[in-house]
Amino acid sequence: MFLLQNIPSHVPEVKMEAEGPYVQDDPHVKLMMAGSTLRKVKSRSWKKQRHFRLLEDGLTIWYKSRWAGKGHSTLMDVEAVREGHQSEVMLSIAEEFPAELCFTLVFHGRQGNLDLVADSPEEAQAWIQGVRKLIHKAQSMDEQERQDQWVRDWFQKADKNKDGKMNFKEVKKLLKMMNVEMNEDDALHLFTMADKCESGSLEIEQFVHFYQMLTQRDEVWKVFQDYSGDGERLTLEELESFLRLEQGEGDQSSQHAQQLIQRYEPSETAVKESSMSLEGFQTYLCSQEGSIFNPALLELHQDMNQPLSHYFISSSHNTYLLEDQLRGQSSLEAYIQALKRGCRCVEVDCWDGSDGEPVVYHGHTLTSKILFRDIISTLKEYAFKVSDFPVIVSLENHCGVEQQTVMATHLRQILGEMLLTAPLDGQIPQMLPSPQELRGKILLKAKKIGGLETHLDETLTDEVSDEDEMANDEAESPSAEDPPAETANKKSKLSRELSDLVVYCKSVHFHGFERARSQAKCYEMSSFSESKAKKLAKDAGSEFIRCNTRQLSRIYPSGLRTDSSNYNPQDMWNVGCQIVALNFQTAGLEMDLNDGRFRQNGCCGYVLKPDFMRDADSSFSPDRPEDRPGYKPARLSIQVQLSSRAGQRVISAQQLPKVNQKEGSIVDPLVRVEIYGVPLDQTKEETSHINNNGFNPVWNETLNFIVHSPELALVRFVVEDHDKTSRNDFIGQFTLPFTCIQPGYRHIHLLSKDGTAIPPSSVFVNLTVNYLHHRTSMHCRNSLFLPDRCGVWRPLQGLLQGEDAPV
Repeated sequence: MFLLQNIPSHVPEVKMEAEGPYVQDDPHVKLMMAGSTLRKVKSRSWKKQRHFRLLEDGLTIWYKSRWAGKGHSTLMDVEAVREGHQSEVMLSIAEEFPAELCFTLVFHGRQGNLDLVADSPEEAQAWIQGVRKLIHKAQSMDEQERQDQWVRDWFQKADKNKDGKMNFKEVKKLLKMMNVEMNEDDALHLFTMADKCESGSLEIEQFVHFYQMLTQRDEVWKVFQDYSGDGERLTLEELESFLRLEQGEGDQSSQHAQQLIQRYEPSETAVKESSMSLEGFQTYLCSQEGSIFNPALLELHQDMNQPLSHYFISSSHNTYLLEDQLRGQSSLEAYIQALKRGCRCVEVDCWDGSDGEPVVYHGHTLTSKILFRDIISTLKEYAFKVSDFPVIVSLENHCGVEQQTVMATHLRQILGEMLLTAPLDGQIPQMLPSPQELRGKILLKAKKIGGLETHLDETLTDEVSDEDEMANDEAESPSAEDPPAETANKKSKLSRELSDLVVYCKSVHFHGFERARSQAKCYEMSSFSESKAKKLAKDAGSEFIRCNTRQLSRIYPSGLRTDSSNYNPQDMWNVGCQIVALNFQTAGLEMDLNDGRFRQNGCCGYVLKPDFMRDADSSFSPDRPEDRPGYKPARLSIQVQLSSRAGQRVISAQQLPKVNQKEGSIVDPLVRVEIYGVPLDQTKEETSHINNNGFNPVWNETLNFIVHSPELALVRFVVEDHDKTSRNDFIGQFTLPFTCIQPGYRHIHLLSKDGTAIPPSSVFVNLTVNYLHHRTSMHCRNSLFLPDRCGVWRPLQGLLQGEDAPV
């Protein structure tokens, strides 16, 4: 069953999860709570004074415009603080304000930085150190501390007159804020039970009791009761049984049960008795170990010693842009944000600058320009903060020879030893090196004069055909690229200095799979627009897969996507394309899939392709997954009610955020499960919607899926606010690889459209994953599948038409 629990309303406040009462005595935090007038800087010409103050909850930074006299605040998730001139905005005002007065708040997701200037170095340091302490506090909080802070947060919101008490009128407003639709009699009953002093108001401890009654998780309690002999606790043996029978842990359950008690049980007495209370059980289920994503697969665990071509590589298109590709801002921050998300292939569009320095922007458009050398300096600083594995710089070179040489100089001087300038062992490679061998290295992808074999041949001309770098596509770009008809016979000159820096990623035109198979070198690679790649995938999917076992291929969005929208990357992963470049600045389904794909393996930006996509003789076809040797489909069942336990409700949601801020508005949530994979696996199912309950809705439904290529599939859980007259509003989502799913009772911790966490919003599910045997029939899209005499799964309709007979 699906169950949604208490999704918080989006209150307009700057949020940082930190524990208020434990940091208020710190002198830096005291200054923040007293407040400061700081300059908020947006550009060299926009600098406004604002009054900033940390509120008593230790969570919220509030600021007010001195001139408008009107309070203004924004929900912000602070990731880090940079001191001095460490943003483009701060660099632009460096001559006006010294570094010791300046600092920058950096936020998770795509939210822009907040650049601030203090009146004195002491004041700047107080804010820098204070915010850092709050961030550290937030990161070190355990589940119980987070829950306690969450309760205090609700009390602060409900206590409108700030008298430390909450009357019944404030309680009713609180319930609306918490997405709870409750009649007045029920609300008054809870209030009266919590008001033990019969004073007509609740103080903080009474409010905690009220909140506990309000958030009673019946569905967790019922699961707990199923395994508890006395209804009060789970003995070690009972917890082992739960882990073995429900969570699918098998022989590991005994040792793990003891570890869970030590980790999550709040009662020291229970720990000594090797037992777990309901509170400890619920804490475990809400933890990372109780989440749908197998925590062992979040860590770096894959073999990183295979050729680069055997990995999917997290890749960005037009990396320099923060917005659309017609008028959007180019920014170094865009590179920083992409690299922080684990991106391992960034794009740089270079053009001749007016003063001899190459510039980067989307050519022939109104996008702003940034210096090439500044981008390379940014790469040096941020390339390996999140991942040690290699970064590929995809260079779109529109410069003349002179400024190409300037680019080569910048690359060598700024990057130094980071830049790969020659084959690792000095030999001509027969296969690409591995991510492990290339750790800490930056590779250049660009045109090259000749090949690695002719590196020292001085007789080679420095002219190369523009066909080598041409998009392998029909003319479809209205801006930066010349149409193929105009460039097919053109020659352009290359700087030898720049050409020599290209080692394992030489850009070449694609002349067909036959030529790639017989003549192409492993270090040569081609780029394809999304439409060309889709056509190749449709017409020759198996050949595309075999080609991608030896060479890299890069896919990029159509030039017609001037709004920087994205294509579905799954179509390209289905044929083994490694560098599937997306517009990282554009949130939505496509980036959810990309984030989901690369969330595994330590978020290192490299994911090993399935074995059948690494075999040079592979016969796998995305259109006929049932034909491959070792075909083993899986059934995913997401239960909305327990068939084995007398129909108990177990799937729910908790604390969903409000999407409509209109007074009295409460969400009508539904859950949709979407499968992305080979064409046969593309499907979705959804629950009905629950009227007026974003706090703890429950669905008594079951969703079943057959997945034919689980190794490639992604599963996306989406929660929406149902609207019968218009499009549903997005509430939250979470995407993960099918192979990373933990079966059993699991929480799905929802992410915002921007990909950031929205705690404590979650969906509670009970999942089973069964790999089907050859004698098991299965249903998919209303078609019955049965194995033929060779053990290959066929649609029953085809079998009846004489393709083969079932076993």
